[in-house]
Amino acid sequence: MHADLLTSVVAGLYIHIPFCVSKCPYCSFASRPLAGQDPTGYLAAILAQARAMANHPWTRKVRFASLYVGGGTPTVYPGADLARLIESCLELLPFTAAPEISVEANPNTVTLEKLQTLRRAGVNRLSIGVQSFSDRLLTAIGRAHTAKEAHAALDLARATGFPNLNLDLIYGLPGQTLADWQTSLATAMAIGPEHLSLYELMVESDTPFGDLQRAGKLALPAEDETVAMAEAICAPLMAGGYARYEISNYSRPGYQCTQNLIYWHNDSYLGLGAGAVSSFSGLRIKTVEDPALFIKLLQAGGTPFLEAEGLPLEASFRETVIMGLRLVKGVAVRDLEQRFGLTPRAYYGAVLRKLEDQGLIEEVAGQLRLTRKGLPIANQALARLV
Repeated sequence: MHADLLTSVVAGLYIHIPFCVSKCPYCSFASRPLAGQDPTGYLAAILAQARAMANHPWTRKVRFASLYVGGGTPTVYPGADLARLIESCLELLPFTAAPEISVEANPNTVTLEKLQTLRRAGVNRLSIGVQSFSDRLLTAIGRAHTAKEAHAALDLARATGFPNLNLDLIYGLPGQTLADWQTSLATAMAIGPEHLSLYELMVESDTPFGDLQRAGKLALPAEDETVAMAEAICAPLMAGGYARYEISNYSRPGYQCTQNLIYWHNDSYLGLGAGAVSSFSGLRIKTVEDPALFIKLLQAGGTPFLEAEGLPLEASFRETVIMGLRLVKGVAVRDLEQRFGLTPRAYYGAVLRKLEDQGLIEEVAGQLRLTRKGLPIANQALARLV
């Protein structure tokens, strides 16, 4: 975190680009193929939304410590278009002196010119969705790039001078073995990004992979092999200078993702674009997902919000506990008491004691956190606190 955050209200800015070259069969995010869409009108609508939010009373009280452009695949756009979007938001909205500015990219949408343009616009963190360094596995999960293209994109990112590079990898893929996963991990570490996001494949029911699973046609690794893949992560990464700071995220010292820390601390954030979510002033606000409707509403001078939900204190407390427990260091009990007037021990009572008795959660030096035993089964443990 930057020094000027000590005297400002922390907030994050997320910009959603819902377009991709093609949609992967495992993806359940608010995204769609670019073909047939209005990409120019969409960027104009985002800027109209940014201008409207610049005049919102809440916005005047905060400083954004992070600007994160995600998707979808933001880099389906020309570099100049993305640069104008980022530069305009930096002018319209209040930022800290040195915000983290991240852009997600897929290897097949990266060029040297595009990366140079983004770097000149102030982008200092690039997140590349590699997912695997195996062409066989990339084909199996419907990715539009090859391992060679992934290596080329990463080389271009380094040549362009991005100081902070993240790689996304997925394990538990159809047809993937433990040896496949270890090879991808070793390849990623040899490249040496500052940050690694390592996710287990989650098959959602509303995806083509979900359909295949219901039909018994999705050959996923056995559960014990997927567990072995998860267990194969920490030792080599720690030996390579990375620290685990969240269930699925690892970084070199000083390179934790600011935007994600804002989410995990349950701090305020503003979401721009179709399908984006905002959380501030005790409200969670969802935006319409259809890009065409989003454009139409902004062009008419209206609001693109689909619904706004007021968050009662107890619901916000529970969310803050659960999100904070995703972090390896956990959540500070004193901070929770100051923020909500509640403590986990008083609120959860016997539920928390049982999790402690089972060795899944512990309180150490005022921090409530998952144990080494609890981290691998975090979702099951945290579900008891909902």
